[in-house]
Formats: sequence, C-alpha cells, structure tokens
Amino acid sequence: MKKAPIIALDGYSACGKSTLAKELAQALGLIYVDSGAMYRGVTLYFLQNHIDPKPSPEATSALASIHLAFRKSLDGAANELWMNGIRIEDEIRGPTVSSMVSPVAAIPEVRRKLIEEQRLMGAQGGLVMDGRDIGTHVFPDADVKIFMTADPLIRAKRRTEELRMKGEHWRLEAVLQNLAERDHIDTTRKDQPLRQADDAVVLDNSNLTRKEQLEWALRLVEQRLRVGD
Repeated sequence: MKKAPIIALDGYSACGKSTLAKELAQALGLIYVDSGAMYRGVTLYFLQNHIDPKPSPEATSALASIHLAFRKSLDGAANELWMNGIRIEDEIRGPTVSSMVSPVAAIPEVRRKLIEEQRLMGAQGGLVMDGRDIGTHVFPDADVKIFMTADPLIRAKRRTEELRMKGEHWRLEAVLQNLAERDHIDTTRKDQPLRQADDAVVLDNSNLTRKEQLEWALRLVEQRLRVGD
C-alpha cells in the first residue's frame, strides 16, 4: 500500500505559508503541521526564562524542559500548539516572539531537536508541513514541494493588517524592517538556511487571492501525484 503523500511548503515570512498549508491539508484530507509554531514555542520559552537566543550550554540544556504538542482546537478546526501542558497558540503569534524567532531557529541544537520531532510526525506520510527547510532538509523526498514568495512591501502590508486585527498597531516601516532582518537571518544561517529546493515549484502570490493560490496548489499536487503513480 502506497504511503500517503507529504507536501512541503517553504518560503519567506508573511507569505501566507500557514494559510495555504492549512487550506491544502483540509482540501486533501491530510494532517497540517506548522513547523514555524514549534520554533515560536521554543522562542517563547527562552523569552519567559530569560535565555539568550544564541548557541550556549544554557540554551542546549533548556531544550530538555520543553515539551511541545499539537492539539485540536475546541471547535476541531485547527491544530494548536501546547507547551508543557499549556496552550500557547496566542502567545507565540505576537510581535515579540516574531522578532526573536529567527535567531532562536538559527541555533543548531534547536534545529536538530525540532527536525527530529518533525520527521517523526511525518513517518507515516499524509501531512502538509510549512516552514523554512521542509523541502530541503526535513523531508527532502517530499512528494510535492512549493516555495512561496511575494513582494516585500506586500508581505509587510499583510503582516501589518494581521497585527491590526489582533489589536496591535505597528508602523508599516517597522514591520518591513523586521521582515528584512528575518529574511537575512533565515537565508544566511549556517544550519539549513532558507532556500528553494531544486525540485520545488515557485509560487509568487503577490497578486493572488487565497482562493486563487489554493486552486494553483491543488492543480500542482494533482499533477505531481499523478506523475508519481
């Protein structure tokens, strides 16, 4: 019996990776895993416990105290992240965690721990996972790989509006600068930097609606899975 497919979505911050991955998983009846949420969970723990976001014995030892798990929301519509038995889905989405997650994600020991957990999640296939190194490192043999990008200013406007909807008001220029800093860290880090996998298909959604990008992705998945049969 053929293993259920693995679909990997990689790309820059504020490109809508999680939105597309969730909708794709729902449309295909697959499990959705937000790898970025896991890095955000570790970042939150570091912030709460005043741990410097850089490689150190303190950072490494802290990992043993971090236990992450995804659980269904009360309405069953989404997977939410819990850490050490506490729901942290809202806390990890704030600007403070957003501004620190890239340095934490660049710590080799953090990456090794979370990549191991992500591979265990995908051992049986049947999932859609988004992040920075899913198609290049976590699942290099994924059945479908998508690399998402968009114009930086459009990304900043989307993130600013997302924050505004949460009651947080940030200047567009500050958000644009934050995204530029994250892009630099993500693409230049030593361990598994953000890059397009050789066999990934680029999706520039600068001028696409959510419906249009989902339709695009579904067509791609159908084509790739048909070829793989």
